[in-house]
Amino acid sequence: MPKVSVEISQGLLDDLDDHVGDEGKLVNGSDAIRTSIRKALDMLDEIDARHGAV
Repeated sequence: MPKVSVEISQGLLDDLDDHVGDEGKLVNGSDAIRTSIRKALDMLDEIDARHGAV
């Protein structure tokens, strides 16, 4: 799997960390980021479909 490096604000990272680990919904930060990207892309696909762009 390719590795990607990104810069994000500390606040965004803190929010992400709240959802990761034993107490969170996701296993690790990478899983959280992949899940978030997938959901965002799915939403964009739905918007495109409604507007006939797909």
